[in-house]
Amino acid sequence: MVGNGAGQPHAVVTGGAGFLGSHLCDALIASGYRVTCVDNFETGRAANLRHLEGDPRFTLLRRDLKDYGDADLAGPVDVVYHLAAPAAPADYLLDPVATMRIASTGTLNALDLARSRSARFVLASTSEVYGPAGEAPSREDSVGQVDPADGYGAYYEARRFAEALTTAYRATYDLRTAIARIFNTYGPRMRLDDGRVLSRFIRQALAGTPLTVPGPGTQTRSLCYVDDAVAGLLALADGGYPGPVNIGSPEAVSVFSIAQEVAEIAGPAAEIVFVEPPVTDSQARLPDISLATQLLDWQPRTSVHDGLTATLTWFQRVGARRG
Repeated sequence: MVGNGAGQPHAVVTGGAGFLGSHLCDALIASGYRVTCVDNFETGRAANLRHLEGDPRFTLLRRDLKDYGDADLAGPVDVVYHLAAPAAPADYLLDPVATMRIASTGTLNALDLARSRSARFVLASTSEVYGPAGEAPSREDSVGQVDPADGYGAYYEARRFAEALTTAYRATYDLRTAIARIFNTYGPRMRLDDGRVLSRFIRQALAGTPLTVPGPGTQTRSLCYVDDAVAGLLALADGGYPGPVNIGSPEAVSVFSIAQEVAEIAGPAAEIVFVEPPVTDSQARLPDISLATQLLDWQPRTSVHDGLTATLTWFQRVGARRG
């Protein structure tokens, strides 16, 4: 546990109302932290934090990180987790300028907060920095290839810039930083409108409509359950390794297998049909997690079946409207 040795440790989570951020807030509180969540709710959801309302260990600051100042938050801070960034194509393609502003000005403000409080800083980056998926698992020493002028360039370059800025603060100010490259993560509270194939399968299963598998279904995806991803972030924060380090599942699962699992969990009435694949349908990026295993003693623990069961059960209980 990151702490200053003087009372209850304090963590700041930017983007804490999002899918991954809200689970991180839960885990930090469960491990003894006081948590301040900073979120402007452009992509985060109040429902993700409703269970924390009234908890004295939790504070919500509704702020836009691009305009956020250090004066907004009083007292010592032990660790800053910077998760504030649009992660779904529907969001970052809608306003690419805002996407780059949060990666630049927003990350600057988060880093300055950590620097002013001598706090550990953990950046949640993305596997997208590696560029197009290849056959071999992505290693942290791969420089990747990204086209800044294509339609997705604003997001790719925004995340690469955030990594470069974090590295610069470490070198220039001796700030204790760490970079996590998050691969595909799923679980309760995930958004069902994010354009991903698993999200579509769950949405279709909840609606009682056929699960539509694109093409032959042999294309693969990498699925890391959210509790495992959060455990990786906590382990990275508690160590001294600056990263980048991959956090994700090294197991490639076919799209058809995912559909079969969801259909089995949904019940006997669930049907699978095959449809024409989109032009841009691709294989998944797979992480090489050797560094995380060796340096953080971390690897995913949740099987795809158990994770999908927990996820679908949660959505069946709370309703698809939460996704």
